Amino acid sequence: MTSTEPNTIAELIKDCADLPESLRSSSEGVPQQRSAAPWRVSDANTAQVRDMDDYGC
Repeated sequence: MTSTEPNTIAELIKDCADLPESLRSSSEGVPQQRSAAPWRVSDANTAQVRDMDDYGC
């Protein structure tokens, strides 16, 4: 059985160097960071762990 995954960092670097330029560069750039949505815990979620002491309910 032949593995297509690199086994060493040198193999990984060689594999990356073999990628065509069109796949290595992007004109879009890195997207801007955005805030994560706030967590909301419903009563149904709380009820699932209500009797479990490990969860501090």
